Amino acid sequence: MFSAGFKCPLLEMDPLTHGITGALLGKAFFSKGEKVEARVAIFAATLGAVFSDVDVVDAISRDPLAIVKYHRGITHAFFGLPFFAVGLAALTRWVTRRWKIPSPSFAVLTLIYGVGILSHILLDGMTSFGTRMWTPFSQQRVAWDWLFIIDLTLTSIGLLPQLTAWIYHDRSKSLLRAAAMWVLFTLATAGAWEVARAARSPFHIWVAVAASAIAALLFFAPAIRSWGFGVSRIAWCQAGVLAMVAYIGACGIAHHEAVKRVENFAAANHIAVRRIGAIPVPPSLLDWGDAIRTSDGVYESRYDLRNPNPPPFRFFPDSPPDAFTTRALELPEVHLYWHFARFPVIRTFTQRDGHVVTFGENRFVNRRKGQPQPFTYSVVFNAAGKVIEQGWMRNGMMDQQMEKVAPRTGDSTR
Repeated sequence: MFSAGFKCPLLEMDPLTHGITGALLGKAFFSKGEKVEARVAIFAATLGAVFSDVDVVDAISRDPLAIVKYHRGITHAFFGLPFFAVGLAALTRWVTRRWKIPSPSFAVLTLIYGVGILSHILLDGMTSFGTRMWTPFSQQRVAWDWLFIIDLTLTSIGLLPQLTAWIYHDRSKSLLRAAAMWVLFTLATAGAWEVARAARSPFHIWVAVAASAIAALLFFAPAIRSWGFGVSRIAWCQAGVLAMVAYIGACGIAHHEAVKRVENFAAANHIAVRRIGAIPVPPSLLDWGDAIRTSDGVYESRYDLRNPNPPPFRFFPDSPPDAFTTRALELPEVHLYWHFARFPVIRTFTQRDGHVVTFGENRFVNRRKGQPQPFTYSVVFNAAGKVIEQGWMRNGMMDQQMEKVAPRTGDSTR
C-alpha cells in the first residue's frame, strides 16, 4: 500500500498540505476587514493548521520508538485543541499589541486557531497512519483511510484557487502572473511525476498533462471578458474549500466501495477476520490496497476500482508460533508496537548463533528490492534465548542510521 521513500516524520499528511489548507480557510472565512488585520488572520489560520506537528520529537529523539510513543498525541487531540487555540491567540495578541499591528480580537483569533488545528486533526485522521485524536481519554489511533499521506490532488485543489485569486487581484500584472504560475505548476507536476516514478508508484504521463491543462484553464480562462477580476479572493477561496470538501467526500465514497470489496472477499472465503481495512494508494482515489488480519497471517490486495472483477488477494502467513515469538510478544516495546500496528505479519528465523523475530506492518509497502517493509520491528535472541537486541530493522523506514532499542536491565532472563 504505502510506497516508502520518505523519512519517518513524513508518514503523515504533509505539512505543505496542512499549511495550504489553513491559508485557504483563512482567506475564505477570516480575511475581511483591514488589509493588515486580514494578513494576521490568514497567518493565524496557517499557523494553526501546521501547529499540531510541533510534537515531532521523533525527529530529534534518540528513542527509536518516539514516533509511536509521542507523535500524534495531545497536539492532535480534540481535548488539547481549545487550550492550544487560546494560547496561540494570547501570544498573537501580545505580539501584535507590542508591535502595534492591527489584529482580530482575542475571541476571533481563538476561533481562527481552533479552526486551523481542527483541520489538521481531521486531515490526519483521514490518513492510514492514524491519529490519537481522543487523547488523553484513549490512545486508540483513529484512521479513516480516506486519503493517502501525500495527496497531490488535494494539495492542488487547495492551492490553485489561492493562486487564481492572486493572479486576478492586479489587472496590470495578471497575464504575466498567469503565465508564470502555469509554468511553475507544470514543472512541479513533472517533478511529482518523476518522484512518483522513482518511488515505484508512477502515474500515467497523461495525468500530468491533464493537470497542466486544468491549471492553464483556471489561470487563463477568467481573463475572458475580464470576468475573473470581478471575483473576490474570498469567493475564489470559498470555492476552493467547497472543492476540497467535495474531493474528500469522493475519497470517502471510494473507500466505502473498497471496503465492500474486501468484506465480500472475506465472506466468500469464510475468513475469520480479526481486522479488516481498505488503504488508499497513490496516485489516485481509484487505487486501493485491501488488507485482512487473521489469526495466522495477513491477506493483501492492490487494485483499481475501475476494474469490476474481484480483487486478487495474496496471503502472507505468520511463521509457526514458537517460544521465541511468545517471549518477544511479552516485551513492553513489542506491546507498544502491536498497539500501533494494524496488519502485522510475524516472521521467525535463525541467524548465525541466534534467533530473530520480526513484526512487519503490511499497512505500508517498501518497493525497493531486498529491503524490509516500513515499520518492521525486530527482536534478536542469542543462543541461550536472551534478548540481545531489538528495534526497527535497518532501512525499514528508509533511514540508514536507525538505532536499536537496547535490552533493559532485567531482560537477561528472557
